[in-house]
Amino acid sequence: MTTEHFNPVPLDTKAELGRAMQRAGFKAAWDGLEEEYAALNALLEARKQAGLTQEEVAARMGTTKSAVSRLEASLRTDKHSPSFATLRKYAHACGKRLIIKMV
Repeated sequence: MTTEHFNPVPLDTKAELGRAMQRAGFKAAWDGLEEEYAALNALLEARKQAGLTQEEVAARMGTTKSAVSRLEASLRTDKHSPSFATLRKYAHACGKRLIIKMV
C-alpha cells in the first residue's frame, strides 16, 4: 500500500505579480481594474466586519444568496453594474452607510 501525501507547491504572490508586471500590457490592465477591485474589497470587508455570510446579507436585503453572490461577482466584470439602490441595501444589511466619493 502506497501512502501519498499532498505536497502543495508554494506560491509567492508578490513575486508572481512582480513578474507579471513585466509583461507587455499587464500593468495597464491591472491599473484599469483598480476601481472595481476597490469597490469589491469594500463590499467584502463590510460583510466580514459585520460577521455575516452571503445568506445572512441576502435575508437582510430581502433577496437570495445567489443574488448577493452575483452582486459581489459583478464588480469584477463589466457585464452588469449594480444600482445605487442595490449597493445601499447591501451596505445597510451590513450595518454600514453607502458613501461614494470622487477623488
